[in-house]
Amino acid sequence: MAEIAVTIVGNNLNAALENNAAKIIRALGTDGLRIDKLHPGYAIDILVKSGSPALTELLRNKLKDLGSFDIFIQDNDPFRKKKLLIADMDATIIRQETLDELATHLGIHEKISKITEKAMSGELDFSEALRQRVKMLTGLPLAALAKTLDHLEYSAGAVAIAKTMARQAAKCMLVSGGFEFFTVPVAEKIGFVRSFGNRLEIRDGKLTGEIAPPIIDKSAKEQIVVSQARALGIPLRSVMAVGDGANDVAMLQKAGTGVGYFGKPAVIEATPHQIRHTNLVSLLYMQGYRKEELAL
Repeated sequence: MAEIAVTIVGNNLNAALENNAAKIIRALGTDGLRIDKLHPGYAIDILVKSGSPALTELLRNKLKDLGSFDIFIQDNDPFRKKKLLIADMDATIIRQETLDELATHLGIHEKISKITEKAMSGELDFSEALRQRVKMLTGLPLAALAKTLDHLEYSAGAVAIAKTMARQAAKCMLVSGGFEFFTVPVAEKIGFVRSFGNRLEIRDGKLTGEIAPPIIDKSAKEQIVVSQARALGIPLRSVMAVGDGANDVAMLQKAGTGVGYFGKPAVIEATPHQIRHTNLVSLLYMQGYRKEELAL
């Protein structure tokens, strides 16, 4: 009989809430329920035996109103701990949208951010929206890119993911529709082993308004998941992907486990695994890592 892990993560995870969750789960007729406190007061696994494929969906429906917690429901099998994590950069590993930040140097932040929002929501074709926004940055000096890089803010848990998974011989990679100018140093700073990003054309120390092909769009992100898993000799079930925008959907669905990070509606629709109340460390708890294993 298969075992299902119900991972609950969030502040004030007390005994009363644990008991309430267990009561809800038992009412569904589950067997062999046990609670494993991954991080007392913050993260638990409720492990249940089940021979019913429909149980996972039932659990999601019954537990969704439990409170301000992120809840992940998945098989507790050997593929739960991943060998590869592939993460989006903008609004995921870092808090900003780098293209929007570049636009502030030209006083057109609002104009470009509106296009970004539509592209991330899937209302505009990503590649076309990217070209349009980069064209609007024509003439922007490299000094402005360097200044933006210096002011990037990293999402809580980004470094912990890389360090913790590295201890288990797992790899983390950055795959972004953003730019190499940012992805390379960001990946290096947080300890990701590789990065993929678009290349801005530069002439005489300024942006030309063009992007060097090929463009990393949703299809490219999906293919990178496949190619990197193949290069490591691991099945897709051993890959986790995380992102926030519509251009991440194909990547999230191709990976064994796709997770939305404060995702747009398209991402929420694409995968049941969503981080909406906590931070990136939840990617570790949902793999079954314990507090004492984390490199915080």
